[in-house]
Amino acid sequence: MNIVVQKFGGTSVRNLECQRQVMQKVLRPYREGNKVIVVLSAMAGETNRLLGLAKEWSDNPDPAELDSMVSTGEQVSCALFAMLLKQQGVKARSVLGFQAPVETDCAFGKARIVNIDEKKLECLLNEHDVLVVAGFQGCDEQLRITTLGRGGSDTSAVALAAAIKADVCEIYTDVPGVFTTDPNMCSDARKIDRIAYDEMLEMASMGAKVLQIRSVEFAKKYNVTVHVRSTFSDELGTIVTQEDESMESVLVSGIAYDKDQARITLVSVTDTPGVSAQIFSPLADKRILVDMIVQNPSKDGKTDMTFTVPRADVDQTIRTLEELKYEIGFEELNSNLNVSKVSIIGVGMRNHSGVAARAFQSLADENINILMISTSEIKVTCLIDDKYTELAVRTLHNAFHLDGGEPLETL
Repeated sequence: MNIVVQKFGGTSVRNLECQRQVMQKVLRPYREGNKVIVVLSAMAGETNRLLGLAKEWSDNPDPAELDSMVSTGEQVSCALFAMLLKQQGVKARSVLGFQAPVETDCAFGKARIVNIDEKKLECLLNEHDVLVVAGFQGCDEQLRITTLGRGGSDTSAVALAAAIKADVCEIYTDVPGVFTTDPNMCSDARKIDRIAYDEMLEMASMGAKVLQIRSVEFAKKYNVTVHVRSTFSDELGTIVTQEDESMESVLVSGIAYDKDQARITLVSVTDTPGVSAQIFSPLADKRILVDMIVQNPSKDGKTDMTFTVPRADVDQTIRTLEELKYEIGFEELNSNLNVSKVSIIGVGMRNHSGVAARAFQSLADENINILMISTSEIKVTCLIDDKYTELAVRTLHNAFHLDGGEPLETL
């Protein structure tokens, strides 16, 4: 059977009028003879409302009970939408995470999918033409409800598409696709027609909110073609797929930024073997994501160690390291929350030199100081003062000719 997976976010299903618009999107592949799996988020604002309730009842809500409660938002969306479809004569039913089933680990609030029973899904699709599946949720081996974290409905949709070998996974959102940068920050940003998995992974990791990063990881691993498009128009969006030669000819595909960053510096760390492990292993145990790391040259057996973490993890990072101060052997710990990361991203960088130099010179021309630098095959990231974020994004966007016409292909 031909299967199409479609995912709609909270703004797309926030009320009856919006759900009727969504229904027209679902009826298109259905009327073309496809089976359809529709993955829905909770109505816009509903998850936050439920989290607020939990905070009223408990200063520190039990994670398992919290998952059980917030998952009800998706349950409501799916039941209501299935009612609309049935009213149109469509053989449809709502399916919750544990009914699919979407099996996860037991990390409540940020569970990871470990298995989806494709045989069960096939049986359900043989009995129904449209399945309305609750995104964002699954169940652990004890059949306790789990949630996948913010944006988890994207991951649900791509994982279902991979399990059932769907022809395409359409991610509908309130923007028409993936842009060369944030259109709210740069009015000249252009929609990208096709983008490679690796490029999308880098953009998602830098805070681009079009797709959740784990959904892109699933898509790449299982070769799922993802089509990001708007709920509110019929125009084609952005295809996320395997890279090809045409993608490699373009130096830079996009500019991404992340303002949710903080810089941590350990001053005068004892420069001996194993000290880095003593610093970063405890942070890993706390599931704190450390990104950029710079170690200064050693002097008199001492060195400074600087790295970045998400702002939300700063307090826990400081507490963890202060408890190990004498074991690690540093003299002082400094933190700076007024920083942001700006990145240039493109698979074409693998085969062209001079990209970083152009980026650095462009920032220098605007008197923007670079605090730290990290690179990968397809990304160059600069840590800067956050007050310069918007200027840096616009500057780099213009420097690589992403503001209109053909993107820069040679230096």
